[in-house]
Amino acid sequence: MGVSFDLFGTLVTADRPADPAAAVATELEKRDVAVPDDWADAYAEAHVDAPDGAEVPLPAHVSRALASRGVDYDHNAARRAVVAAFDPTVETRPGALEAVDAAREHGPVAICSNCSVPELVGRTLVRSDFARGDFDAIVTSVGCGWRKPAPEIFELTAEELGVAPDELIHVGDDPQADGGIEGVGGTALLLEDDPLADVPARLATLAAQS
Repeated sequence: MGVSFDLFGTLVTADRPADPAAAVATELEKRDVAVPDDWADAYAEAHVDAPDGAEVPLPAHVSRALASRGVDYDHNAARRAVVAAFDPTVETRPGALEAVDAAREHGPVAICSNCSVPELVGRTLVRSDFARGDFDAIVTSVGCGWRKPAPEIFELTAEELGVAPDELIHVGDDPQADGGIEGVGGTALLLEDDPLADVPARLATLAAQS
């Protein structure tokens, strides 16, 4: 048995820009990139033809959006601007530490997170009450190329923990995304049904049944 946790909205709360396009534009301008007048439209358009369920890293999207408007720029500028635009204040959610500690009593533990911004998961953990060593694996959509509920991200998480997908329990707050674990035979613990405070008891029950 292995347990994975969603990060944002489950273990931590992290603020995000109210207007991501504007936040990225501000950081691009700081790096001497000429932001087009219709940047909001360019940002909203799809520029990468990705397979269903695949993650498009936000720097790649921003680069293509700029290119679609004929803007010349240092390609590293897009990545640096995106990373700077998503620089959150982080709070560890009540019950999160206890839930992860309880999970470790039953087997290896992972983070399995949707996140299109490079470095954001790592920076979020540093600002939380968790340490990197609290987790045996960290799997992100920007790292593996697939977003929850795609089966690939759950299969990779299980592989990283050394368990079969049907032995993986995933804790999350989004029924659609986090519920995707059931598509590979695993078990979803959704916070709308099992608040973080109840997760230790639910894990103990599932472990006894396995």
